[in-house]
Amino acid sequence: MKCAALFLLATLTCQTLLAQTPTQVNNQPVEAQLIEHGSYTNKDGNSVHSPAHSKSGQAPRGATAKCRDGSYSFSQHHRGTCSRHGGVSEWLS
Repeated sequence: MKCAALFLLATLTCQTLLAQTPTQVNNQPVEAQLIEHGSYTNKDGNSVHSPAHSKSGQAPRGATAKCRDGSYSFSQHHRGTCSRHGGVSEWLS
């Protein structure tokens, strides 16, 4: 009985942790709301969406900065953000 209770507790803990994992995925931009598409690999080895203009003109989900050319950056680091887009106009987060 004690083993069954521990197994159930472990199963519930794993399910809770797995349910929290998609947060990064949910913070990704919705491609249909962007004009440009593509990605690059940052210095940490993470795939990051390339700067893009939004169809609505508003900051898309996951954007961290607005570039001077009006595109939005999804950069995970400040260094180099919007470097090919006129620099950073405004930090969003």
